Parts: sequence; structure tokens; C-alpha cells
Amino acid sequence: MEHVTAAFAGTAFALFGAALLVWTGARTLHRAPVAHGVSPVASTALATLFGVTFLLVGAWCFTRV
Repeated sequence: MEHVTAAFAGTAFALFGAALLVWTGARTLHRAPVAHGVSPVASTALATLFGVTFLLVGAWCFTRV
């Protein structure tokens, strides 16, 4: 039963991380703010960091399957 949970969590983390990276990249290419009211450099760096982190957590979950 734990394998199903790990697969679900890995899929959710990987999809969210990939979507966050794609969204951040698209906003950066269009020179649009990633977050309103925050420093553009800080928000881009933080969103990229979290996107990569979610992808790594998703990959780690898949190693538990």
C-alpha cells in the first residue's frame, strides 16, 4: 500500500515542480513579475528554488516505489 502512496506523492510533487518552473520561465521570458509587490530577482530565485526542490522530492518519492 505504501507504494501507491509514494507513487501518488511523487507524481504530485513532480507535476507541481515542473509546472512552477515552466510558469516561472514563461514569466521571466515575457519580463513579467513572478510575484507582485516583491523584488523581481528574489521572487524568481525563490520560485526556481522551490520548483527544483519539488522536482527532487518527487524523484525521491519515486525511488521509494
